[in-house]
Amino acid sequence: MACCKGPGYSSPLDAFKNGAREKLLYVVCVQPDLTKQDYLATVDVDPESPTYNQVIHRTYTGSVGDELHHSGWNVCSSCHDNPDLKRNLLILPALHSAKIFAVDVGTNPRKPELHKVIDGAEMKSFNCAYPHTAHCLATGDIMISTMGDKNGNGKGDFILVDAKNLKVTGTWTKGDKIAKFGYDFWYQPYYDVMIASEWGSPKSFTCGFRPEDVPNRDLYGASLNVYKWSTRELQQVIDLGDEGCGPLEIRFLHDPKASQGFVGCAVEANIFRFYKATDGTWKAQKVIDIPAKTVKKDGEEFKLNGLMSDILLSLDDKYLYTSCWLHGDVRQYDVTDPEHPKLKGRIVLGGRVVNDDLTVIEDKEFQEMTQKPVYVKNKRLYGSPQMIQLSLDGKRLYVSSSLYSPWDKQIYPKMTEKGGWLVKLDVDIENGGLKLDPDFLIDFGSEPNGPVLPHEMRYPGGDCTSDIWLVKE
Repeated sequence: MACCKGPGYSSPLDAFKNGAREKLLYVVCVQPDLTKQDYLATVDVDPESPTYNQVIHRTYTGSVGDELHHSGWNVCSSCHDNPDLKRNLLILPALHSAKIFAVDVGTNPRKPELHKVIDGAEMKSFNCAYPHTAHCLATGDIMISTMGDKNGNGKGDFILVDAKNLKVTGTWTKGDKIAKFGYDFWYQPYYDVMIASEWGSPKSFTCGFRPEDVPNRDLYGASLNVYKWSTRELQQVIDLGDEGCGPLEIRFLHDPKASQGFVGCAVEANIFRFYKATDGTWKAQKVIDIPAKTVKKDGEEFKLNGLMSDILLSLDDKYLYTSCWLHGDVRQYDVTDPEHPKLKGRIVLGGRVVNDDLTVIEDKEFQEMTQKPVYVKNKRLYGSPQMIQLSLDGKRLYVSSSLYSPWDKQIYPKMTEKGGWLVKLDVDIENGGLKLDPDFLIDFGSEPNGPVLPHEMRYPGGDCTSDIWLVKE
């Protein structure tokens, strides 16, 4: 049986081996119609339930123009030794309004209610805005990364929220150095380190994907920012170069004594392994390179990069999963040897080749030169796979289709019009491999207030991307 002193599980392997099967999935949903509210959808994923494979509840923000994006918890497994704490609030920072929505999922997990709204003025009073990743700390506080200042200029910082009274108390970073850009982060106290990634300037990315902005290092980031955890100081900046442009999701191995992890770099669709070197500094090396496809449309040839939008690691640190939003595939790599990942599974669920009727002229990886539209339960999947979330036991991978509404509208207008989707892939955890479940589909095109765009997903008891474990000596 899993230990249940406090929230979460005692270790990643405890969660992997003893964690309960997920029965509910909380999905952040963004309204492309800016006159309507974003919300948190509660999806029934219990095969024994009469409402399986359905949205059973919607928790609205009560405002418009928020752009919900990522989410986190008031407490997680880093607080497992504290029986007085409960993982009962899901924290939803809003990219555009800088509001923070705290949703009560503890009182009635099937029908969460809005608990409190922290006004965006609190965050902006510390000259921070465009919040992204929320992680709980072992202190019980909540830490949220931010990507810009209150005027939309690039700025990588972190705000702290008191988990008891849900008030913004200040910024986390100390010292004179502030990161140029921000995005995701992961801390590893055993090595007294936190590493953060960076997207770019909100003034650029909020206007859509503009390829001409990508080479401009004042608009797009290409570095990892290394902080000393105990002093909160930015100590090292690792330049990943052009092939590391747009480093987004960052994942240490789940083992709390691991001194390495991976970051997915969006623009060129590469994965870098970062690690602690023998001299005590942190370094990075490219270990996965997904080449661009040469495609043609209306007589014009051009290169189509993958745009790697999400990565995650299984709790046993055996498999790494990733999605490429322009190529349209989800991949599974065996990372038992982290320096030499091996592709074990791949499935195509969409992408620009399908949506834009592009002709593939050259594919350096695979033989297939054409892709057909994918249908699940007679519903065509417009758009492409984007966010992914893995079951604790690693056997089920859930995939949603929305990246960020301004980009969705630009790149996949048909998905925006028809609504996004959520599907399930069954995973072979012994030999590797991915298989689409033909009977599971959440069609977000048929929602009560019109089509919406589903983004990040969470389970009530924690998942593969929200929990950080501490070393227990």
